[in-house]
Amino acid sequence: MRLWIDAAPADPTLRVFGMSLIERHIRGARHKAGVAIPATIDGNPAAAAALPGDLADLQAVAGDGPVGRRLATALRGLSAGEALLAVAGDSAVDQRLYGELRPRRGNWVATDENGSVALLRLEAGTSTAAIEDARDWPALVAALLAGGANRLRQEDFTAHIAVLRRDLPFWLRRVGDDGERARLERFMFEASYKGSTDFFTKYVYPPLVWLSVRPLARWRVHPNTVTAVSIVLTFAAVPFFALGWWFLGLLCAYGMSVLDSVDGKLARLTFSDSALGNLLDHGLDIVHPPLWYLGWALGLAGLGLAPPLDAALATPEIQAALVLIGFYVLDRLVLAVYKARFKRGLHAHARIDGLVRTVISRRNINLPLFTVGLILGLGWPIFLLIVAWQVATVLWHAGRTAWILLRGE
Repeated sequence: MRLWIDAAPADPTLRVFGMSLIERHIRGARHKAGVAIPATIDGNPAAAAALPGDLADLQAVAGDGPVGRRLATALRGLSAGEALLAVAGDSAVDQRLYGELRPRRGNWVATDENGSVALLRLEAGTSTAAIEDARDWPALVAALLAGGANRLRQEDFTAHIAVLRRDLPFWLRRVGDDGERARLERFMFEASYKGSTDFFTKYVYPPLVWLSVRPLARWRVHPNTVTAVSIVLTFAAVPFFALGWWFLGLLCAYGMSVLDSVDGKLARLTFSDSALGNLLDHGLDIVHPPLWYLGWALGLAGLGLAPPLDAALATPEIQAALVLIGFYVLDRLVLAVYKARFKRGLHAHARIDGLVRTVISRRNINLPLFTVGLILGLGWPIFLLIVAWQVATVLWHAGRTAWILLRGE
């Protein structure tokens, strides 16, 4: 498989989340394939020269003439059994399309709604007579479809994104100026959010995440660096909470909560997500809430960092924290039952499950509740409310899972 980019119409200075459109095509295709797909930049050597040094393995071709003629030349250069992914350098495409088209057989065309932006999969031996005279991409698409190429339809595409718990149709867009770039960045940012998540992640934090992701992408900060800062803030909050230093503890906690959205968005928007990053991010999400709950209890009870165990266990605050932690663990186990059966999260099952996910007992719901309690001088009653909300969450998830399994949905 090779990647061919029509760089003739490309503007190397137009950048989407820190990358030129040509760089995005290369990194998107390679990230989805998991290998360094050979790439050819055709029609604009200056665009190839402007790419980062780690992409020095590219082939730059100073081709001239209409796009059809240059693509035909590239097709004739393929070895038997080889295939070519072709795309325009002034466009942006859903990176999932690379993974969708690469393993298919035959010639395929994925386009936007009006057929002006396309990603092509063409095999060696494809007749070039029909495309030689195509002067632009709409004409090229029309010639290929008339010649028997398959059109990729939305119903042929796997729209569900398990990690985001949502369905998202594939997309392709022309990006010719800063206005189109700005609209594309906003669309991509919103598309990177999970379909079901808590109220604060969905409605409160996005402006802060948006302001953070764009400069971090421009500066090429790796998401794992953001995750590392998030880890430091997470564990720094625990002793602050235990000592009753609420302002510092909450400052760390809210900083972590925002960065927890930033690293994931940054990874998805810059093709830099990794197994290690996912492990650190999701592992932290699972591990830290019990530590915070215990810190809250120690701070409320005035016990400090290292109280005697017997004295701590005798306090109602620690007892409530242990109940909260126990039901938190039970909730995770209940959700694992559904995931083991259906290979996706419960909150993607039906609309009601996504709605419930907005307010169930999770860090980003419990943290603001506890903050309000501290501000009003009602830390202990609100802590008990959080315990009760966690119990209610487990009962809902258990009942909902049992209902779905018994009905064979």
